[in-house]
Amino acid sequence: MERSIVGSHSGPGINRRSFLRNAAAALPLAYAAGGQTLRANAAERASAPDNDAAFPGVIVRQSKPENYEFPFPTLSTFHTPNNLFYVRTHFGIFGDVDLAAWKLKVEGHIERPLELSYEELLKLPSRTQSAVLECSGNSRVFLVPRAEGVPWELGAVSNAEWTGVPLAAVLDQAGVKSGAVEVICEGADAGEIGGNKEEPMSPGKIYYARSLPLDKAGKPEVLLAYKMNGVDLPAAHGFPVRLLVPGWYGMASVKWLQRLILTDRPFQGFFQTMAYSYYERRAGNPALVSTTELNVKAQIARPARQEIVRADTAYRVHGAAWTGESEIARVEFSADGGKTWADAKLLDKSVPYAWRLWEYSWQTPQKPGSLTLMVRATDARGRAQPMKRDPDRRNALVNHVLPMEIEVR
Repeated sequence: MERSIVGSHSGPGINRRSFLRNAAAALPLAYAAGGQTLRANAAERASAPDNDAAFPGVIVRQSKPENYEFPFPTLSTFHTPNNLFYVRTHFGIFGDVDLAAWKLKVEGHIERPLELSYEELLKLPSRTQSAVLECSGNSRVFLVPRAEGVPWELGAVSNAEWTGVPLAAVLDQAGVKSGAVEVICEGADAGEIGGNKEEPMSPGKIYYARSLPLDKAGKPEVLLAYKMNGVDLPAAHGFPVRLLVPGWYGMASVKWLQRLILTDRPFQGFFQTMAYSYYERRAGNPALVSTTELNVKAQIARPARQEIVRADTAYRVHGAAWTGESEIARVEFSADGGKTWADAKLLDKSVPYAWRLWEYSWQTPQKPGSLTLMVRATDARGRAQPMKRDPDRRNALVNHVLPMEIEVR
């Protein structure tokens, strides 16, 4: 079925599939890795030809619902191109949107119920903010034993420039009543959740919804975003409007936003409590708490896993590092499985809430053999990547140091 956008800025009746196919025609589907050519799971993409046209080069982790991974070894720019930005959905990409009829509703514990059209939202003062989004399950495939959920490797993370209206400005228009504690953010995507360890059976059809405490919702960087890297949001990323919550895991940045509900009590929705939660030890006992802030993390883009590199050669090791409501202060590299560490070079300047690119000039060993590379980051608050996995994090929040096995020949 063709998806179309009715009444968008690009003109009525635009066919998204044909537009993206033409826009992406020149993009390569492969990247070089140590003299070999590695394809972004071409066999998997071939099984989903419609998606392949819209998302050339991404790795298909699931085709229905759509869950696509950024091929992390291709990392070369600060901002991830829109058609390579990872996609996470629970019920599939939301379909046709009639902008003439679309409204953002604000209700609940407020003085003035509010409905904003798309055009009215665009007339409000805007802000542009770079921010990294990471799925809380990124790197899940490396957990032992195997964990339930989408089998993300390194690429359920991307960085973009977002433009939108601060959420606080809209809440001010509605007039938040005394006693309100959270704002529930509801998307237009809905469905039923099947039973598994990651997302137990839900009670019938539900909308995707998450809440923010008002102190976070009031931060100027929290946006009702309508542009991504300078263009209207693609359908896969929440067209026409999504929430953007910099510094928190991607599940907080609700896509296809349709309602904001102010509440005077903590939200206990499915995606707030049963899914996207982890154990926190309280007096020695585990208690489930909602996933929020990003953990500090660094990843190696190149060399890629199992890449073959030449012996006795200068090699540029590089990647990205990110954290939550702080900034990356240090990245360290190890070529001997963590026995010794050396400082990597942080590139460019630090941008709040965005990832930090880094590199390390490495002289490969003279003798051939297998090596285990590692990288770890520390942020300005002193939070460092742990060497071991914390089992209280259930099947997500994977930020411990991951070994990268390569071959020297």
